Amino acid sequence: MKIVFMGTPDFAEKSLEAVYNAGHEILAVVTNPDRPKGRGMKLVPSPVKEFAMKKGIKVLQPEKIKKNEDFIEEIRKIAPELICVVAYGKILPKELLEIPKYGCINVHGSLLPKYRGAAPIQWAVINGDNITGITTMYMAEGMDSGDMILKEKVEIGDDETTGELWDRLADVGARLLVETVKLIEEGKAPREKQGDNFTLAPMLNKDMAKIDWENKDAEEIKNLIRGLNPIMGAYSFFNGKKVKFWKAEVLSISEMEKEFPEITEYKSRMEKVQSGTVLFSDSKKGLYIKANNGIISVLEIQGENARKMEIKDFLRGNQVEAGVIFE
Repeated sequence: MKIVFMGTPDFAEKSLEAVYNAGHEILAVVTNPDRPKGRGMKLVPSPVKEFAMKKGIKVLQPEKIKKNEDFIEEIRKIAPELICVVAYGKILPKELLEIPKYGCINVHGSLLPKYRGAAPIQWAVINGDNITGITTMYMAEGMDSGDMILKEKVEIGDDETTGELWDRLADVGARLLVETVKLIEEGKAPREKQGDNFTLAPMLNKDMAKIDWENKDAEEIKNLIRGLNPIMGAYSFFNGKKVKFWKAEVLSISEMEKEFPEITEYKSRMEKVQSGTVLFSDSKKGLYIKANNGIISVLEIQGENARKMEIKDFLRGNQVEAGVIFE
C-alpha cells in the first residue's frame, strides 16, 4: 500500500515504524515544523521526522494545512492510496480527505465515541476511568466523527499516569493500525457508525492544573495528579510558592492510624481542619495533606525553580510544618 503518514509525537512514531516494518511504501511523512526546546531553545525535529530522516522518507512540515493549496497540490502529486493520521493535531480539510483512493484513517486514543478531541488519554486518567482503548476509524470532516474500523480495550491501572498509559496505548495503536491497513487492502475493513452519544476530550489548559482542595475529593485530586503527569503537573501554592505534585496516593484516616499508630491522638484534628492542610510532615515518613474524604500522601513533588524529587528528599531540604495550608 502506498501511504502518506501524518503525525508528530512519539505516540505517532511507533505507528509509523510499525507500518514501515509491515512492508508498506511510505511516500511521505507530514509532521509539525521543528520547535524550539530546552534552555538553548534550539530547533528540535519531531520523533516522526527523526524516523523519516533515518529511513530516507520525504518530509513535509506545513505550518497549516487548511487553505494551503500548495500543500494540497503536493499531496495530489505524491498520489497516496491511503493517508494514515496519528496524533497530528489538525483537522484535515475535505479536499485532502478526498485525495487517497482508500481515504484517510486515524488512530485515536480512546474507545470512540467516548472522548473525541485532542486529549483522550489524559481525560480518561483525570476522570478516574478504569477502561480505555484504541479506535481506528475512517476520517470525516468533523472532529473524530468518522466510521469506526477496529477497537481494542485497555485497562487503566489505579496508580497509572498519563505518561505510562500513553506508552502502552502507543504500542496497541501501532499494532491496530497495521491490522487496519491490511483489512483495507483486502477489502475487508468494517465500518461502524459512531452515533450521536459522544463525549469530548478538549485540550488541557494551565488553569485546570491548579488543585481545588476545597471542592474536589481525595480521589479526584489523585487522578488529576496522575492525569497531568508528565504533561504539566498538578500544582498548588505553599507559602506563596508554586509546588507541583507528580505522584500521590490516597489514604483513609483508619489506614493512617494503622500505618502510624502514634498519630491516634491527632485524629480529632484531622477531622476538623480544612482541606489542603498539612497533617504530618516528616522526612522519614512523608507528607500527608487533608483532603475531602481522604488524605493525600505525596510521593513525588517539585518545588518552584527546582527539580522533581521524591518527597523524602524534598522534605530534607524544605521545612513543611503541620498546620500549613496548600492553596
